[in-house]
Amino acid sequence: MMRGAIRTLVPAVLTAAVLAGCSSSGGDTAADTGKNGDSAPAKSAGSAAPAKGGTLGAAGSACELPVTFDLAAGWKPQAVTVEPASDLAALGEQGSATMVCEIDAKPAGNIGYLRVWQGKGPDTPPRAALEDFVAGDPNASKAAYEEAEAGAVPAAEVVYTVSGELLDEPKTERAFAVSTPKGPVVVHLGGLDSQEHEEMLPAYELAKDTLKLG
Repeated sequence: MMRGAIRTLVPAVLTAAVLAGCSSSGGDTAADTGKNGDSAPAKSAGSAAPAKGGTLGAAGSACELPVTFDLAAGWKPQAVTVEPASDLAALGEQGSATMVCEIDAKPAGNIGYLRVWQGKGPDTPPRAALEDFVAGDPNASKAAYEEAEAGAVPAAEVVYTVSGELLDEPKTERAFAVSTPKGPVVVHLGGLDSQEHEEMLPAYELAKDTLKLG
């Protein structure tokens, strides 16, 4: 299956399921590979440091979180509420973490999301939160963890590979986690494929470098 075919096939398979399992305060919630069937916009450069498009996480922002961080210009955040009564609620859960916010890269020129997940337990170390998160994806493999910093906050980071029958080839994903009094926060970057992922890395790094506890 070619990359172009994935852009049109995956929305039909996944997007309806995600919309049935989760609701978003600002609009639809879609999978990384879905984009609600829209064709891909023009690509952004990806390698340059992105312009700041605002700060997310504080009271009154699109997603109120236990942390704050800067958004890359053009990325569109939406709060996510997982409906526990739905049979498909698991699409908004990974390990013991629940999706609470997704930030769409499409307005900035890429296919993918930066997603924020809220874990459980204020004493959960960042590395343990990440291990739990990755273990919650049955298609994840080759996880490489390292100690890191998010802003001035101790963090852990993981880079791993995701495979699946709807993918042309395995793709790279990554996430970082920090501990907060409300439980660990995991910030995850996926993407349609590894190329999209690499092009979106500057926005991910901006979020990591500017993160502060709320």
